[in-house]
Amino acid sequence: MVAIIKKILIAGVGNELKQDDAFGIEFVKKFQNIVSHLSRIIVMEVGIGGIHLVQELHAQYDILILVDSVAWGKEAGHIYFREMEKVSDIEKMPVFEKRTFLADMHYTNPIRALMLAKALKVLPKEVYILGCEAAKHDDFAIGMTDVVENAIPKAIILLKNWLITKKLASFNE
Repeated sequence: MVAIIKKILIAGVGNELKQDDAFGIEFVKKFQNIVSHLSRIIVMEVGIGGIHLVQELHAQYDILILVDSVAWGKEAGHIYFREMEKVSDIEKMPVFEKRTFLADMHYTNPIRALMLAKALKVLPKEVYILGCEAAKHDDFAIGMTDVVENAIPKAIILLKNWLITKKLASFNE
């Protein structure tokens, strides 16, 4: 039986000027060094440029893992890893709403970028979110809180173990 080698994009999103919103950016800076020897795993910093993510998805990935800070109700620093169940379809929007959506050329919101990727038929079948519960992300300020910064190594271990368990990566290569 031939093993199917999947092409994976790990994209760090967020805004370094909004405290813990920098989690995804800081995560990918560290994770890049761990997978740099694996040609089928691409790690990139997206920041708030969702259109850049959409452009990269044209390279036909099998799996997309978005890394971002989240506000899902647990304690700050909590790490989540979830498969996205559904990305809304632009084609089902009313005409005026669709025009407004398409007028945004930056797609700073990752979900909007995923909706555009779906419309362009470049969204991978498997999309996951690796999120960290933020402590502070509403004000403009540089620097993450200690609890979120300290969660990065935990998130790295979680993703590394997931890749190994799914047989998508071997770190001894």
